[in-house]
Amino acid sequence: MSIDKREVSAIEADPIADPGLPAHQPRPTDTDEYLEKRAERQVATLFGLSTLFVILFCVSYFVFKIGDDPTEILGFGASNVALGGCLGLALLCIGVGMIQWARKLMSDHEIVEFRHPGSSSDEDRTETVAILQTGLEESGIGRRPLIRNSLLGAMGALGIVAILPLRDLGPLPGDKLNHTVWKKGMRVVQDVGGNPIKPADMEIGQLVNGEPAVFFEEKDGEPIYDGVALQVQKAKAAVVIVKMQPDDITPWPGRENWGVDGILCYSKICTHVGCPISLWEQQTHHLLCPCHQSTFDLADNGKVIFGPAARHLPQLPLALDDEGYLIATSDFTEAVGPSFWERDTIKTGE
Repeated sequence: MSIDKREVSAIEADPIADPGLPAHQPRPTDTDEYLEKRAERQVATLFGLSTLFVILFCVSYFVFKIGDDPTEILGFGASNVALGGCLGLALLCIGVGMIQWARKLMSDHEIVEFRHPGSSSDEDRTETVAILQTGLEESGIGRRPLIRNSLLGAMGALGIVAILPLRDLGPLPGDKLNHTVWKKGMRVVQDVGGNPIKPADMEIGQLVNGEPAVFFEEKDGEPIYDGVALQVQKAKAAVVIVKMQPDDITPWPGRENWGVDGILCYSKICTHVGCPISLWEQQTHHLLCPCHQSTFDLADNGKVIFGPAARHLPQLPLALDDEGYLIATSDFTEAVGPSFWERDTIKTGE
């Protein structure tokens, strides 16, 4: 039996002549321009509503109170209800809009795609790109700026939902990293008991953990600092006071008068990741951090001589008051604590 070459070519080009798909039926929007425009407005309205719900999400974030006395709706936290409802409706409107766009306006011609084993040939890849381009054209996104722009607006507005909750990570520090409670004339006291310190009270080689006298002071019968506020300020203002032979000290220019009779004062907070340090080697004048073994030479301006710390310990300038007690002559002249990106340019006061 002979086979017509034309039949063979037809089979190779289209191995399934009739895949069983029903005859294509045009949709109302394919034949009626008014219905097409109405569907386009419906889709754009859904995308616009999504943007509106995102705006309501942002308003709810700031309006409804949370915490100890939250705003409630039907016994539920108003903030959670409003945020969840607005976000859910925003996503729902985008989803419904996309479905309406696909069902009523995008091309609905059935396509049969044959699977091929292995990687595609260059011709297939070129053809795929052409198909994608055709799909893009048939979607009408280029011809329908109302839908395109409203969709871009809705998707862009959703980005606010991801950014806005970052505020809940906590308030911005402002310049709080650059200042402590130390100020001119404030006494340096022991951190246990709050006793003021005179040079004669310390011996060569001794280290004392100290803090500002303000932590032990009261105003109108109440502590000036208490509770969380006290702990926050202590975390920045804690110091170590050491006494060594004056001849062992090598001050930087401008720091010649920052000590009193061989007594120097440094921040207790490691400049690596902020661990409190007080492991003192009397003979070498080295202060060691117990967390990562950063080592600072207190006889040489708190310079780092070992470990991961990248900056010297900030030094607090000292003097004596009229009663002979140690006092600070200013706040630290550089930010205390772990290093951060702007620390090189920060000066906290003279």
